[in-house]
Amino acid sequence: MRWRSWSRRCGGGIRGGVSADPDGAGPQTADRDRGAVGADYRSDPGPPGAVPVPAPEAPEELWGEELSYPELAEDIAVEARLALALTEEIHDLDERIGVLVADLDPHGIITSAPGIGAVTGAVILGRLGDSDRFHSLAAVRAYTGLVPALDSSGTTGRHGGPTKRGDALLREALFLAASQARRHDPTLAAKYHRLMVAAGKHHTSATCHIATTLLTRVVACWRNQTPYQLRDTDGTAITPAQARAIIAQRYTVPAGIRRARTFSGMRTSRRRKESQRAPSTGHSTTNAKPAGAA
Repeated sequence: MRWRSWSRRCGGGIRGGVSADPDGAGPQTADRDRGAVGADYRSDPGPPGAVPVPAPEAPEELWGEELSYPELAEDIAVEARLALALTEEIHDLDERIGVLVADLDPHGIITSAPGIGAVTGAVILGRLGDSDRFHSLAAVRAYTGLVPALDSSGTTGRHGGPTKRGDALLREALFLAASQARRHDPTLAAKYHRLMVAAGKHHTSATCHIATTLLTRVVACWRNQTPYQLRDTDGTAITPAQARAIIAQRYTVPAGIRRARTFSGMRTSRRRKESQRAPSTGHSTTNAKPAGAA
């Protein structure tokens, strides 16, 4: 589209993507459009390592007589219509997913857990499969690839980052669900607070720990066919409103620690970025019961 070329000529366009806000309502745009005409971003340096882009000159000075506002408006209108069509299609897919999840989980066991809605529940049910095929809840956690890798030699051993074995889509769904669940479950919030404040973990590492705990509880609820119950750290059953009040009072991570342990200037190696994806069909052969086993 011509407007994309126009945007690049006027300062580089929109950069970045989506990053998880550790204490916000959900994903936020990581880098705003730093190429907007007439804007000055000197007061907004952006994330660590970002290179500020100076405000460009007026478009007429850059393009001269080449810039056609009617053509630009037409291109933007086309993009807007495409965005609206995609939004409607996504809405229709969400409704279809909700119907399928309701058929598979008529009692709402999966969606009773905090942070898990119809779409996330569909991913967990579809990618995990029959949870009874795993020998234990530890095997379920290992299947997700969110458990730490063990580097051992002789009598010594060291735990590293997540193994990232298994299904990448399931891992992503659990991570997003955990990001929301810790804001609604005091026991998860307490664990996240301890990992961030006392243990000095990074936000991503702490959320991975929360994701494995959440998965363990969800699978246990699914096996027992009992809904998820919010509880205080002493085991007392509480309401969602009480849970939010407890979290706000006891387990709010200080802003300075949150900022320091959310953004990181460290680069990830290619090996750590790669993830082996599980096959979309068939049963898992790792930590699963053999056929015909009781």
